[in-house]
Amino acid sequence: MSYKDFYGMNNTPFQRNIPPESMLISSQVDEGLSRLRYTVDEQKFGVLTGPSGVGKSSLLRKLKSILPREKYSVFYASDSKLTPRWLYSNFLKEAGHEPEFYRTEGKRRFQNAVITQAENLGKKIVCIVDEAHLLDRETMEEFRFFLNVNFDSETPTALILSGQSELLDKLSMNSFEAIRQRIDIYVRLHGLDRQEANLYIRSHLQYAGANENLFDESAVDAIEEASGGILRKINHICENCLLYGAQRQKQIIDEETVQYVVEHEVFI
Repeated sequence: MSYKDFYGMNNTPFQRNIPPESMLISSQVDEGLSRLRYTVDEQKFGVLTGPSGVGKSSLLRKLKSILPREKYSVFYASDSKLTPRWLYSNFLKEAGHEPEFYRTEGKRRFQNAVITQAENLGKKIVCIVDEAHLLDRETMEEFRFFLNVNFDSETPTALILSGQSELLDKLSMNSFEAIRQRIDIYVRLHGLDRQEANLYIRSHLQYAGANENLFDESAVDAIEEASGGILRKINHICENCLLYGAQRQKQIIDEETVQYVVEHEVFI
């Protein structure tokens, strides 16, 4: 018997691709979403950062889900080896066009595609580059041209770079000052506090159709302490607790269960 059957769940609770409409809107998510929405609506340059596993990609998915498709076109790229040529090729593909091998031609065709969507379809364009902390200097420098006056005046485009906290370290370097000066909005995510972790766990249990009090208060305390409030770590601990609990037919996950799982079954 799976833990879903044992606990009477309809959905898997602690997964990374939980539907955006079922995500917990914590205070920091609400604030981050508001700042990113402003970035999009005003066609600004925004930077989203935070530790690994803190929920950056989930926030971006939530942002995309609330943007009406008839008013926005969202182009997304995520590749640690993303070069300027592949940046434009990826965005062309996202826009429904054939990718272009040559960088200059790809950039020209992408600009034309954006102009077409903006002027003919009346859409605002949103370009999101994930894992941006891994981008090399050449690709980072390309954003200067991506955001230059001529391009920006002709094509209403919002740009969001998302990456781990190292992205801020990279942007703080003197060699990237020209890019840093163009940044309009910063969004920084951090781990959940005790209250937010409690709400997060219970909202995921609610999504699964399970008892929201399946993890008792002592278990939540232990999870928050062990995970540092990092969502990915919370998910790993909770899922393994459910596996362990179902195998031993525990109706409630308590502190003892969490401590055993943390010490023996997960690497965090």
